Amino acid sequence: MKPSIQSWRQAASPLLAGAANALAFAPGPLPGPMLPLVQLACLAYLAYLALSAPDARRAAWAGFLFGLGTFAVGQYWIFISLHRYGGLASPLAAGAVLLLAAAESLYFAAAAALAHWLAARPGAARAGYGRCLLTAAVWASCWTLGEWLRGTLFTGFPWQNIGYAHVEGMLAAWAPLFGVYGVAWLAAFACAAVGQLAVAQGSGNEAPPAATVAAAIVIVLAGLALRHVEWSQPQGQPFIARLVQGNVPQSEKFDPALMQQGLDTYMSLAALPAKEAGADPALIILPETIMVLFQDRYAPQVWRQWLEIAGRRQAILLMGVPLHTAVGGAERFTNSAIAFSGDTPLQQLLAGAPALRYDKHHLVPFGEFVPPGFRWFVDALDIPLGDFDRGAPRQRPFQLAGQALAPDICFEDVFGEEIIRAVRPDAQNGPGASVLVNISNLGWFGNTWALRQHLQISRMRALETARPMIRATNTGMTAAIAPDGSLRATLPPAAKGVLDVEVQGASGLTPYVRWGNTPVLAWSLLLLLAGLVSRRRAHIAPRHGAGHLHAEKK
Repeated sequence: MKPSIQSWRQAASPLLAGAANALAFAPGPLPGPMLPLVQLACLAYLAYLALSAPDARRAAWAGFLFGLGTFAVGQYWIFISLHRYGGLASPLAAGAVLLLAAAESLYFAAAAALAHWLAARPGAARAGYGRCLLTAAVWASCWTLGEWLRGTLFTGFPWQNIGYAHVEGMLAAWAPLFGVYGVAWLAAFACAAVGQLAVAQGSGNEAPPAATVAAAIVIVLAGLALRHVEWSQPQGQPFIARLVQGNVPQSEKFDPALMQQGLDTYMSLAALPAKEAGADPALIILPETIMVLFQDRYAPQVWRQWLEIAGRRQAILLMGVPLHTAVGGAERFTNSAIAFSGDTPLQQLLAGAPALRYDKHHLVPFGEFVPPGFRWFVDALDIPLGDFDRGAPRQRPFQLAGQALAPDICFEDVFGEEIIRAVRPDAQNGPGASVLVNISNLGWFGNTWALRQHLQISRMRALETARPMIRATNTGMTAAIAPDGSLRATLPPAAKGVLDVEVQGASGLTPYVRWGNTPVLAWSLLLLLAGLVSRRRAHIAPRHGAGHLHAEKK
C-alpha cells in the first residue's frame, strides 16, 4: 500500500523543522540575534509533535527525522572533506554524511520517545499545574541526557548541541553556572512549555501549560540579571598576541612540491613588524600542524629560521606540529603544540622536547586514530591520516608573558568538561589557566558553516570559564574572544593575514569550572525518576478508583 499524503506530511514536517534548526548554530545566513529564537521555535514544534503523538514509537520517529534534518544540513561540510580531499566518490561521501546524521539522530529519537512515555498518562489532556511543569522538566531532562550521551559515547561528537545556539541569547548568562548542557536544559524546558501550550489549545485547559510558559519566562529574565555577575577578575598585565592565519589551501598543504611554500607563508606572516610603535607582540600563535611533517623530518635549517624569527621579534612562538619522540625506549607520535623563544636550544626542537609542550588528548576518529573495525573505511580515503598517541587529560599550562596559557587543538574545545580541567588549580600542574588558546585547521571543510559553528563553540567555552579565548586557524575563524563570550576581533575566513590583539588574563573560578556537568546530570536523572514515579501513580490510581466504585455498586 502506498503511503498517504498525510503520512508524507507527517514525515516532512519534523524533517523540515530539523533543517531549519540547523541554521541556528552560527550567524550566516541568519543574523546572530535570530539564532536563539529559531532554535526555540524549531524544538518547540518537535516537543508539540512528540508530546501529542499517539504513542512513543511515533514520538521517536519525529525525533529521528528532526535530528536527521538538523545534522544532515548542519554538518554538510563533512562531505567536502570526504569527497574533495578524501577522494571518496560523491554518492559514497553523501551516504557517509547521511549515515553519521542518522546515527546522531538516534539520540533525539530516544529522548523524544522517553519523554512521551513518561508524560503519557490517563487524563493527560486535563493535566494540572504540577503535571505540566513536571512534563516540561522531564522533556528537558531527556533532551539534555541525550545531548550528553551524544557528546560522550564512542569518544563523543557534541557538535550542534542546542546550547550553542544561545551564545548571544538571553540564556547565555547561565553558562558560567551550568555549562552548555545547562543552557540546553533551560532551552529544552522552554520549548516543552510552549509545545504543551500548543497541545492544549482548544481543550479549555490552557491555564496549566500557560503557567509553565510563565515559569520559562522567569528563567529567561533571571538570565538577564545574571549578566551583571562578574565571574572573574583581571590577572597580571595585558600583553599583545599575534594570531596568524596563512590560508594555505588544503589541497596544497600536504603536497610535497608545495609544502615549503606554505611554510614560507607562515614564516613571513610571523616575522611581520608590529602594526604600530610600542605594540610588538609578546606571543605569536600559529595554527595546528603548520609543520605537516614530524619535527625530526625537517632539516635543522628550518628550525633555525623559526628561532631567528622568534629572536628578531623578541617574542614567544606557539605553533602546532606533529611530534615523533622516544619515551623510555618506546616511540610516541603526537599531534602537539609547542612554544619556544629565540634562546631555545635547537636540539630541543629537533628532539621534539621543548620545555613548553602540549599533546592533544581528545583525538578525532578517522583523522587521528582509527576506531576498531573501520580500517576499511580509512583505507578508502586519500587523506594523510595519523594514528596518534593521546596526551594526558591534564597538562601543565604554558607560563608565558606573566600568564598561564592552556592550549587545545582543533575540536578539543567542543568538550567543555575537558577544557575546565586546565582552568582548575592542580597540585601537580600548578595554577589554572588564565587564557585559553585554540589552534585549528578547518581547511578540510572549505569556507563553510563549520568555521563559524566552531567559533560559536569557542565562545561558549569562554562563557563557561570566564576566560579570554584566542584562536589561530589556517583558514578561519581566527579571533579574540572576551571572557563574557563576546567577539573582540576576527579575521575574515579564507583570507591571509595576522590579527594583533591585546589579551588580558583572568582569574577566578565559575561554578561550572568547579562542578562541571555533575549538577545538571544529577538534576536531570532525579527529574526522570520523578517522572517515572508520577507515571506509575497515574496508572495505578485509575485501577484503584475503579475497584472502589465497583465495590460500592455491589
